[in-house]
Amino acid sequence: MRDPDLPDGIPDMFAATITFAGINLMWIFFVLWVLYGLVPVLVLAVLINHLITRLEIRLNGHKGQRGQKGHNA
Repeated sequence: MRDPDLPDGIPDMFAATITFAGINLMWIFFVLWVLYGLVPVLVLAVLINHLITRLEIRLNGHKGQRGQKGHNA
């Protein structure tokens, strides 16, 4: 995931960022589970998954079934 325009001296921090985000999500989910139960944790997980999917579609310019942008069916 390294940007080819960056100079060679700059380290790639993508893996460290993803690891840090995962660790933070784990403790946030644990605290929510302790305070409110499993249902809010599952709802938050589904919401985050939906937002990531929408971001992927937006960044990749996802095409519909017929190969046309933005047209489904």
